[in-house]
Amino acid sequence: MTRTHMDYEQAGELKIGQVGIANLRIRTLDVDQLTREMRERVERAPKLFGRAAVIVDFGGLAQMPDAATAQALIEGLRGAGVIPVALAYGSRDTEVLAEQLGLPLLAKFRAQYEPVGAAVPAPAPRAAEPAPAKSAAPPAPKSADSKPGLVQKTPVRSGQQLYAENRDLTVLSTVGAGAEVISDGSIHIYGALRGRALAGARGNADARIFCREFHAELVAVAGHYKVMEEVPKELRGKAVQIWLDQDQLKIVAQD
Repeated sequence: MTRTHMDYEQAGELKIGQVGIANLRIRTLDVDQLTREMRERVERAPKLFGRAAVIVDFGGLAQMPDAATAQALIEGLRGAGVIPVALAYGSRDTEVLAEQLGLPLLAKFRAQYEPVGAAVPAPAPRAAEPAPAKSAAPPAPKSADSKPGLVQKTPVRSGQQLYAENRDLTVLSTVGAGAEVISDGSIHIYGALRGRALAGARGNADARIFCREFHAELVAVAGHYKVMEEVPKELRGKAVQIWLDQDQLKIVAQD
C-alpha cells in the first residue's frame, strides 16, 4: 500500500513512549524533511501532537551530528509544533552533544526500539533482570506475565493515567477522552475507549488491545501507533482487536 511505502521513506520514525512522550528516532539526518514530517503529524492530529514533548534519538545514525546541525533540527521541530525536551541516551558522543545543546538525557526511551528480550533499564527500587538469550526454541514468557493482571473497576477519567507495569491491564469500565491507559502487556477494555491505549510499552510486540467500543484518540502497540484520523470510519464505535504484524498496526472488528 502507499502508506507502507511512505513510512519506509520517512526520515524519522515516531513512536509513542511508555508515559505518552513521543520518541523520534532519526533515520536520515535531513532537517528539512524531518521538520516537514513532524509538521504534517501535528496538522493531522493537533490535539495529540501539538506542543507534545519529544525525545530525539540519534541512535539510528552511523555518526552523531555536529552541534550546529542538531540545533537546527531542534529549532525545526519547535517550529513544526512540538517541544524537544531531551536526547535519548546512546553513547559518550550523545552525552557531549546533549551538553552542547543544553538538553538532558533520558536512557529508558531507547528500550522502545529493542526486542522484548533485550535488557531494559529498570527503576531504582527494582532489581535488574537479565535479558533472556535468543534461540530457535519457543520464547520464554514475557515480563508482562510475571505479575497478576491489573484490574481497574472504575472509569479512567480525562486527565488520568493508569500504568500496568510488567503485566496486562483490564479496564471493566470506560476510558474517557483525555485519559491514558498503558500496559507492558495487553490491554482489555470492557467499555468505550475514548482516550489513549498503549500496550507493550516496553517493546512487547506480542501485546494486543481489545475494546468493546472503539473511539480512541490514539492506540499503540510496542510504540507503533495510529490516531483516530488514520482509522477507517467503519471501525468507529465497534468492538475491535489491535495488534502488531511485521511493524504494521492492525485493527479489525470483532464479532
